[in-house]
Amino acid sequence: MPQLIGHRAVAGGAILAAAALLAAGCASNPATSAGSGSGSSASASAGTDPKSLVPADVKAKGTLIVAADASYAPNEFFASDGKTIIGMDADLAQALGQELGLKVTVQNVTFDSILAGISAGKYDLGMSSFTDTKEREGAVDFVTYFSAGSSLMVKAGNPEGLKPNDVSLCGKTLAVEKGTVQESTDIPADTKTCTSAGKPAVKGLSFDDQNGANLALSSGRADGVLADSPVADYAAKQSGGKFVISGQPYGTAPYGIAMPKGTGMSNAVLAALKVLISNGTYNQILTKWGIQDGGITNPVINGATS
Repeated sequence: MPQLIGHRAVAGGAILAAAALLAAGCASNPATSAGSGSGSSASASAGTDPKSLVPADVKAKGTLIVAADASYAPNEFFASDGKTIIGMDADLAQALGQELGLKVTVQNVTFDSILAGISAGKYDLGMSSFTDTKEREGAVDFVTYFSAGSSLMVKAGNPEGLKPNDVSLCGKTLAVEKGTVQESTDIPADTKTCTSAGKPAVKGLSFDDQNGANLALSSGRADGVLADSPVADYAAKQSGGKFVISGQPYGTAPYGIAMPKGTGMSNAVLAALKVLISNGTYNQILTKWGIQDGGITNPVINGATS
């Protein structure tokens, strides 16, 4: 089906609002702007000390405030204490902070409000499984750091016989997290496939976080769940055999670390990420969470594929 670009995403209105705020409040940084939309990595060449690239105001503050929606295991979620945010993004944020010479504080923020918060200056980075898209690059800068798709999770045995991107979904209820591309793109695309074939539309059931979507499947309110491939895989593995993945992931696209546009911070983050990839820390973090298959070797600034 067309326009299936992956995973967590926010609605276009939020993007436009963020873009307007940024246009009003930020001057363009030539080094960053040169790479915008082109997958540039030249401004953070091998051997560059990431600390030397941190903007003066961020360096003076000494702390990076990183926003993440802690409901998306294994990428970002709460530890058993219900307070500490753990996961791939949390670990990577701390490792980036070390390379940048900055302390890192990860805050739990509702997913669809993170980019607006970055635009308003509330957060320095957004690390919450964001898909790097061309539309979003008009509002924030991204540094790509992972590759993921979308997956369909169903009950064990797949009693409804559901398959991704298939007419088997017609008339069925699929649970999704609010603000994601599964809600804004996948459900409408599946519905179009169904109605074009003279079949009933797919029913989307949206929740504030991924935990709610997963609970809807286990309780029988939903027939399936659409989520990012690493998140769906992890939930299936943690379900004790209650959930399985149907079919293969689709719509693979890059995740991006989001930050205010035109500040130069993207150069520093890119340089730090390259160090982590080179010294093996990056792969260790992905392996720890069982998602090393999504690792990349060539991170770039604004590397959206669609």
